[in-house]
Amino acid sequence: MNEEPVFAFAKSFQLNGSSSSTSMTDSVLFTIAHIQDPVVQFASARGLTMMKPLWSSWFATDEDVLRFHYFDYENAAKLATNYSSQLSLDAFESGADDYVDIVALSARQAMGACVFAGTEDDPILFMKEISSDGNTQTIDVIYPAFPFFLYTNPRWLAYLLEPLIEHTLSGQYPNKYAMHDLGTHFPNATGHPDGNDEYMPVEECGNILILGLALVNSLKYDTSASAGSIWATIGSDVFDANPESSVFALNISSSGNTIFGLDDRWGGSTKGTKQAEKWVSKSYSLWKQWTEYLIEFTLEPHNQLSTDDFAGWLALQTNLALKGIIGINAMSAISEVISETEDAKYYKNISDTYIKKWEELGISRDGTHAKLAYNWYGSWTTLYNLYADSLLCFHLDDHSFANNHQPISSHGDGQKPLKPGHGKESGFVPQHIYKMQNDWYHNTDWEFFAAAVTGEEVRGEILESVATWVNETTTDRPFTDLHKTEEDGGFPGPNFFARPVVGGHFAFLALERACGGMAMKGLAFLNEPPMGRKASTSFLIKQTPGEDL
Repeated sequence: MNEEPVFAFAKSFQLNGSSSSTSMTDSVLFTIAHIQDPVVQFASARGLTMMKPLWSSWFATDEDVLRFHYFDYENAAKLATNYSSQLSLDAFESGADDYVDIVALSARQAMGACVFAGTEDDPILFMKEISSDGNTQTIDVIYPAFPFFLYTNPRWLAYLLEPLIEHTLSGQYPNKYAMHDLGTHFPNATGHPDGNDEYMPVEECGNILILGLALVNSLKYDTSASAGSIWATIGSDVFDANPESSVFALNISSSGNTIFGLDDRWGGSTKGTKQAEKWVSKSYSLWKQWTEYLIEFTLEPHNQLSTDDFAGWLALQTNLALKGIIGINAMSAISEVISETEDAKYYKNISDTYIKKWEELGISRDGTHAKLAYNWYGSWTTLYNLYADSLLCFHLDDHSFANNHQPISSHGDGQKPLKPGHGKESGFVPQHIYKMQNDWYHNTDWEFFAAAVTGEEVRGEILESVATWVNETTTDRPFTDLHKTEEDGGFPGPNFFARPVVGGHFAFLALERACGGMAMKGLAFLNEPPMGRKASTSFLIKQTPGEDL
């Protein structure tokens, strides 16, 4: 880029002087900024809008924000050190030294794909997919990244979902299922008014319903120790009850001993309950619309793409169907937030019925593994979508969101409820399905989702394999979420680099803080020795030829 301007800065350091007055330490501070103004053009409810950067709500010019950034170094360094230190501690306790390095790199890459926009009353976070294509606000990119946001700051997850919800509610997207992305080429978040976005209807409906309940759950905690993110608990309890105002407006402090720019507290206690109710109420019709699509199409998905779109189209995908069914179960809990009791019972009854039927269709005849597709006998798949079942606490029988519904006797005007097929084990997805998963694994973002819901031994092997790739392969490209597990560990094509989906590497950390800290305890059964057979391991197996046992 020969046309780019180049600036040179120099400072002399004299640290070896003979005079006793000569200092043996010195430093220099530079501020480097990348200014985007406008950030994106967004097809908002009020029409095509050139979105200003969020910082312009407080600073009138570029020079003002640069000046503030320079003189705020001490505060910024303190906050960054606090986050990095806590992340290192949590990652070491969750995995090992290798995991510390993986999440430290992943955090920077996930945030590097995002840019803040909007105003303090209506903040928005836009995300670029990067390298796989240039899509804006891709739901199945936000989804794998969301463990990072839950652990670090769930508020940012709300800001990622908001433009998708606003755009769809405004009637600019014609399909009944959730859109794939908000624009083909970042920074153009102009939507798909023709409805011809990438075709992943079950994938995106399941994703956004899971994300919605995860966000609601992050708001609802009683003590700081039970919060999904320790940084969510900092700040004031200000809540605007006005139904017309933004649910998640920024109420930052600018006086006293508080560092300027810190957000108010995210949820918690009464405030969190009110925020959840207000947020769900404003878009409840949309959540129902997406759920009704899943009710019709998720149990036996027709020929379509899943998030692994590079693998091509396929009908009756076992793992995809599971995601949609978990999404319907999530809607049962979302309905409860605003006391839509009949809806909650209805969706719970359907999801309970579907999960039983799904097991009959998707699990091999000998009950040892899941098939890639219902009708693809002899195939195998990695059920990384089990992660959502645990993160949303559905595996805990006593969790109030998931399993406290009473048996249903009727629904509507004489409509008879569906009846689950047979007796139910603990949790929504039965424990024996998890135990099948204990011997197989995938790679990077989905690999970490799968690893989070396996036993400690398998989790350790997966973590070690990713660490080996990071440390020992010869590539000098940015961190990837797709690589070969054999040969030189290179890139299989398509080549993915620097994508925000590596936020999925936070899957262990987010799960350990989920359900008030009880999520991992509910998976203790995975560390029990298998009954009547030896454990085995394998790398990246999607399908294996042969007869179904």
